Amino acid sequence: MTIDVGHRLPDATLLRMGPDGPSTEDLTSHLAGRKVVIFGVPAAFSPTCQTAHVPSFIRVMEGLRDKGVDAVICLSVNDPHVMAAWSEATGAAVAGIAMLADADGAFTKAIGMDFDAPAVGFHGRSKRYALAAEDGVVTVWHPEPKRGCAVSSGEAMLAAL
Repeated sequence: MTIDVGHRLPDATLLRMGPDGPSTEDLTSHLAGRKVVIFGVPAAFSPTCQTAHVPSFIRVMEGLRDKGVDAVICLSVNDPHVMAAWSEATGAAVAGIAMLADADGAFTKAIGMDFDAPAVGFHGRSKRYALAAEDGVVTVWHPEPKRGCAVSSGEAMLAAL
């Protein structure tokens, strides 16, 4: 079942690359008492994710902060090494976006956003979406209905807040 506005986000253990290697990140601790934006992408370094989706959130980071957003998280069903390299390549970390790996896809499956596209080598990947949550409860839900990232862009999230 896909999440929606008013639903509590499920707990998840995500991965981040740190100075000593991969470390686990408990999503619940990121959400507790905070206003957080999460956007999910199918694949690090893929064309739309690289040139449109992540840059859209980089462009609106100041506006999101002005709206009271405490953290912005980009999730992908990738490993933490890839997410760290992608963060560096896009400037996401410098902008303040946490690039976290949903390595086994558990969170993506739990919110009903997983998909397979064998023809392009995608298995258990994330559909594109953006959401805002306050204290772990979804307040804005923008699943992308088509290709591209118009509905799930940083600008669309900023406008919704």
